[in-house]
Amino acid sequence: MPPKAEKKPVSSAIKATTSKATVEMKEQKPVGEKGKRRKARKETYSSYLYKVLKQVHADTGISNKAMSIMNSFVNDVFERIATEASKLAVYNKKSTISSREIQTAVRLILPGELAKHAVSEGTKAVTKYTSSK
Repeated sequence: MPPKAEKKPVSSAIKATTSKATVEMKEQKPVGEKGKRRKARKETYSSYLYKVLKQVHADTGISNKAMSIMNSFVNDVFERIATEASKLAVYNKKSTISSREIQTAVRLILPGELAKHAVSEGTKAVTKYTSSK
């Protein structure tokens, strides 16, 4: 009977099989980049907020700090409406959030006159989108 070979821990076995070529391939930069790392993309509503500002007040600007605050505000309201719409879908045993859930969530979250205006604008947007198809 041949002597049993000693078992190495799995991690060291993997390290031993990793060749220098594969390590070098991981370290190579994509073609076209000259030593610089690509900046991580950050999605914001800045461009849309700026367009709306220019529609309302063409000669008014906005600072970076104010834009950051507005971006946080839009993200917060979006999250509140999405969360409420999700709860409504669950209550009604539906797996899809439709414009009806969004409209009801807006009515529940936004106060009085603001909710009426938001529902009106949302209805207008959905109608425009449906007619363009």
